[in-house]
Amino acid sequence: MGSFIGKRLLAVIPIFLFATFLTFLLIHLSPVDPAEVYLTAAHIHPTEELLEQKRQEFGLDQPLLVQYTQSLMKMCRLDFGTSYVSNEPVWNEIGLRMPATLQLAFSSIVLAVIISIPIGFLAAIYKNSVFDHLSRVLAYFGASIPQFWLGYLLIFFFSVKLDLLPVQGRGSFAHLVLPSFTLALGLIAIYSRLLRTGVLEQLQEPYVLYARTRGIKEKVILGKHVLKIAISPMLTGLGMNLGKLLAGTIIVEEVFSWPGFGRYFIEAIFNRDIPVIQAYVLISACLFIVCNLIVDLVQMVLDPRISWKGRTDQ
Repeated sequence: MGSFIGKRLLAVIPIFLFATFLTFLLIHLSPVDPAEVYLTAAHIHPTEELLEQKRQEFGLDQPLLVQYTQSLMKMCRLDFGTSYVSNEPVWNEIGLRMPATLQLAFSSIVLAVIISIPIGFLAAIYKNSVFDHLSRVLAYFGASIPQFWLGYLLIFFFSVKLDLLPVQGRGSFAHLVLPSFTLALGLIAIYSRLLRTGVLEQLQEPYVLYARTRGIKEKVILGKHVLKIAISPMLTGLGMNLGKLLAGTIIVEEVFSWPGFGRYFIEAIFNRDIPVIQAYVLISACLFIVCNLIVDLVQMVLDPRISWKGRTDQ
């Protein structure tokens, strides 16, 4: 396990460097002048003298490689600069908004897992039954409906018509219900079908037949062996989606006016707040890397053959 973790951590370094350099390069290739954006956001007329002063202050007069090196050293210290709009450190601004995104992301993930596991498992056990066909309809509906449209539909029925849940904002548990379900429905559609396929594949494996001939109870075979292995593809999807959710559920946060990281990023785009945009991209890349590393470790615990396969492939 130590070598497995070590290899994964070493693989993080080039990915992080590539993400930071690509973000840095794209920002500097854009026609937007950071000095002009800063002065405009501060409601200061951008004269040539002020622009030159700010370029020197931001280090924009330095060679590109020097700027990247300095920027990389600051990012390693979690110093993403100062927001052009609020004039506050970007890291502090992110810290104020990240708890809201974490709350929404984990609640939607938990809801999706709780619902999709029994649906996918039972759909595989009772293949081609009425329940299986209904789960397939649910999967098609959840995978095809746009999140923003679903969000507005839920607001219309449960907030406007029935007056059961609040329309927007963050506060009580009631504020969390609609945005969490909006995010969870698409995940339920994916996870339930992945689990159904995985269970059906495992039921065809020889070890299931051997276990049945040995007289092991069907519940033990399905719960302890089949489900444990069949859930692996679902965990892979969970790692990808968890990184996406933690990076900011942009559309849902905007629809429900949820004060999270994703909405902060949208505001930064409209305001051309370059330090915030750069911080968002880099933090998103790191979250994807960390979430996938965690999922790899969990999968290795559930199915030790993964680590042995990695050794034999070398």
